[in-house]
This record gives sequence, structure tokens and C-alpha cells, in this order.
Amino acid sequence: CTSPAGRRSMLKILTIDDSRVMRQMLHATLSGAGHTAIQAADGQEGLETLSDAGHVDLIITDINMPRLDGFGFIEKARELPAHRATPILVLSTESSDEKKVRARTAGASGWIVKPFNSETLLRAVRRVTTG
Repeated sequence: CTSPAGRRSMLKILTIDDSRVMRQMLHATLSGAGHTAIQAADGQEGLETLSDAGHVDLIITDINMPRLDGFGFIEKARELPAHRATPILVLSTESSDEKKVRARTAGASGWIVKPFNSETLLRAVRRVTTG
């Protein structure tokens, strides 16, 4: 995503995590890179935020959350016509192949293991939002 001037265009990114500290870290990293980050505390709130927010360029979600976990969120988001193709990155302490396969089957575009560093996160964001 580059503008004619060569600058990366700003993305609107929904982050979903039940940890307030993790949401703050994601917000700081993403907004520091020029993106707009909106937040939700669990999958159910994430779905509500999606319907209120209109277009989003990317979703970053945790897996283990109350009310609606990340797998359920991904499945439900993929049922929404506006978000069938929206890239979804999973950001989780989980790293088992079984969970990664389950997330991909549900519709996830990629997986990042917590704790993350800014460079790894931003590289993954670029990877799933360009080309």
C-alpha cells in the first residue's frame, strides 16, 4: 500500500484482545507506524465493533478470550460479506500446529506468537495487506 508519493498508506486495523495491556501495546506499535488502531476486548465486542466501524483493512485477534474466542470470531467475521476477504492475523501465546491449522481453516491469514516485537508485527501486517 503506497501512495503516489511513495509513502505507505495508513491502514485501519481492528485489534481484539482481552488484555488491556496487550491492546495498548498493539495500539502504540500500530499508531506509531502511522496506522489507525481500533480496539475490542473479546470476539463478541470485535463483531460489534466491525459492524460499527465500517471498512477495516486488517484484523488482529487473540485466540483465548471470554464470550467469543478467536476461532469463533474468525468464523463469524468470514460470514460477513464485507469481511470475507479482510486479512486476519492471529496474535496468541498459543503456537501448536493444531491451533494454527484450526485458525487457517477458520479463515486466518497468518499467526504471530506473543510476546511480539514491533518489527515482527509490522512485517506481518505488511505481508498480509500488500499483494
